[in-house]
Amino acid sequence: MTLRINCWSGPRNISTSFMYAFGQRADTTVFDEPIYAHYLRVTGREHPGRSEVLASQDSDGEAVVREVIMGAHPTPVAFFKQMAQHAVDLDLGFLRSCRNMLLIRDPERVVTSFAKNVPDVGVADTGLPIQVDLLEAMLAGGEDPIVVDSATLLAAPEAVLRRLCDRLGLAFDPAMLSWPAGPKPEDGVWAVHWYASTHRSTGFEAGVPSTEAPPGRLRPVIDEARGLYERLSEYAITI
Repeated sequence: MTLRINCWSGPRNISTSFMYAFGQRADTTVFDEPIYAHYLRVTGREHPGRSEVLASQDSDGEAVVREVIMGAHPTPVAFFKQMAQHAVDLDLGFLRSCRNMLLIRDPERVVTSFAKNVPDVGVADTGLPIQVDLLEAMLAGGEDPIVVDSATLLAAPEAVLRRLCDRLGLAFDPAMLSWPAGPKPEDGVWAVHWYASTHRSTGFEAGVPSTEAPPGRLRPVIDEARGLYERLSEYAITI
């Protein structure tokens, strides 16, 4: 029986690093944003490298769910890095056959960073509305939601990963704490636009927190997103 893990994140978080961490496990196969092309097709959103993304993946989300997410894999664990905002116009019934976790980040940092590549960023682009929908569905179904705040993970990577693995029923593997610098075979074609800093990394490195102020026009977006983030934060893993 394959353990299928969906990591539902918003953009400009450490989701790629999370994928690299799971990619270091010998028992895990990782996948980079398998429904990105589906999202671009159904929403018409303009993202850097849009045409390349559409050419690189099946844009039929239902087919991707059947053949990739719920398909056969060579390892007992399959990890899917997912952007929560991609889960649109899609039957999410498959989630009942997967383990699902939510990766969150302070929306001021998300919006400020994302706007550099997608200037017309809105609350929907943060993934937070769908993350909250997923959270509420988990709670309604009697689940104990798994929520990871990237700030907590960066502050104490091993402690948080140990707790996460325990929640997922996996043995913690110290190999998850580091990876070689540079591009990875699992990177999507969009990596050239988004992964430069992650490709320089070799682990969960906290670095210096950004103090860059967001453009004033984005303050209403951040303020709206804040309440959603705070709802998710109620369930975040603590150390």
